[in-house]
Amino acid sequence: MTGGLLCVVIANTVGQIKLNAWHGAFYDALEQRSLPGIGTQIVVFLVIACVLLFLVVGQTWLQENIKVRLREWLTHDLVDQWLAPKRAFYLTQTGEAGANPDQYIQADARHLAETTATHAFGLLQCTLLLVSFVGVLWALSSNVVFTYGDSSFTIPGYMVWCALSYAAAGSFLTWLVGRPLIKLNAERYAREADLRFAIVRVNESSEAITLQGGEGDERKFMNSPITDVVGLCRQLAGGLARLTWVTSGYGWLGLIVPVLVALPGYFGGSLSLGGLMMVAGAFNQVQNALRWFVDNFAGIADWRATLLRVMRFRDSLAELEDGSNDGAGIAVAVHPLGKLGFAGLEIDLPDGRVSLDQQAVEIAPGDRVLIAGPSGCGRARLLRAVAGLANAGAGTILLPDTKQVLFMSPQPYLPAGTLRCAITYPLSCEAHDDAAIRIALKRVDLSGLATRLDDRERWDKVLTAGEQQRLILARLLVRRPRWIFMEDAAAYLNETDCLLLRSIFTHELASSSVIAVTDSPALTSFYDRVLSLHRPDEHRAQDFRAAWPLPRLVAAE
Repeated sequence: MTGGLLCVVIANTVGQIKLNAWHGAFYDALEQRSLPGIGTQIVVFLVIACVLLFLVVGQTWLQENIKVRLREWLTHDLVDQWLAPKRAFYLTQTGEAGANPDQYIQADARHLAETTATHAFGLLQCTLLLVSFVGVLWALSSNVVFTYGDSSFTIPGYMVWCALSYAAAGSFLTWLVGRPLIKLNAERYAREADLRFAIVRVNESSEAITLQGGEGDERKFMNSPITDVVGLCRQLAGGLARLTWVTSGYGWLGLIVPVLVALPGYFGGSLSLGGLMMVAGAFNQVQNALRWFVDNFAGIADWRATLLRVMRFRDSLAELEDGSNDGAGIAVAVHPLGKLGFAGLEIDLPDGRVSLDQQAVEIAPGDRVLIAGPSGCGRARLLRAVAGLANAGAGTILLPDTKQVLFMSPQPYLPAGTLRCAITYPLSCEAHDDAAIRIALKRVDLSGLATRLDDRERWDKVLTAGEQQRLILARLLVRRPRWIFMEDAAAYLNETDCLLLRSIFTHELASSSVIAVTDSPALTSFYDRVLSLHRPDEHRAQDFRAAWPLPRLVAAE
């Protein structure tokens, strides 16, 4: 498509040269008052105009489709980088670069693709026009004869040098005045992202806000991001207005400058009216090509700001590494006997370290273990360490087969799509047959949803909180994991659902291991063992790996 567009742009340039030559013949016919000549030139003009019209339409179609293809590639590339294993979570820990991935992937990728195609092909077209018309203008410069007293002379390439000087002056003034726009545009996109995030946050929490009558407070909170965006837009408005003094003044002067610099040839008789129009037309084509920078500086500043944002986002993704296997902190490996083990585990917190109350722990398949501790003791960080999302600390974690592991977070996650995909997530929708899914739904008292397996909905909005929790229990029944890690899951279940959960673990999932980190007493009697997280004493700060001889480690995936 790019090659086709290049051919169209070259053909369009040839058409512009023909059109410039037509100007000379047409104005000469006007000067001679020749009606047949004028009629012939009108026919020639219509032919040239029709050809140029087809070329412009073709160029527009190709250019717009290239924008679409470029955006498709860039968006897929950013999504692939973002959704590489564990990166989406790591990105949330990186500060501003990871605050609004939706802005980078949707808005910035679209804008970058469109402006890149527009500026690239605009620059290409102007370059071809410049190369073509510099030769024409150089040849026509010989017709501009200067007379001084009884002598006359020509300046080689006189009109070319005039066009270059005029364009250079305009470009320098444009760069000088418009340079601050680059930084302002970059800052504007960051603040626009903050405003968008604030709007999304309120929209996602609209029910809770309404129930508590918090609209007034939320309106006050919205003032800050709105004020930031408006303030930057005002600065951009002032910068664009100052830049317009240069660009518009440059454009208006461009109407008369070529005629003024070519007047000596016309008054001296070496240029006819048609010749003067040809020289002025070629001058305008050359200076229009050279003024591309002047006309597009604001757009270039916008493009560069967007490019830098997308580059920073992509670089942040590329630099994200799984710190669990870098040789420092908590070591994670596969248990050769398919068990779960902790040896000398210590977890870093902002205000110190916590550890398990036992130096060495081994959990066999089928065990039910509660890891207890007060709020803020690092329970969630322990699960993140098991999942390979955090390695700040010391000690060793030996994992069972990760394909047999399922993590239950406090708030259930239901992906957008069909109900079947929500139940089998993250496996393929075709991974289980409908009969098994319907049996699972009946078991958790959601049999009414059995006829809606292919319905596409925002299930996190359609289902109540209790129904979402029971749908996660149906996911357990369908997937039958051998190892289940729960983070405060029981704390969000009512008494009936807690009984249902115990029943499922007692019957259908009797052979599954359950490791829960919680301070909820709802299922306390359900567990076989209880481990505690606490602040380690100073005298226990030793190499716990020596206390428990570990089998040979197998690198964890």
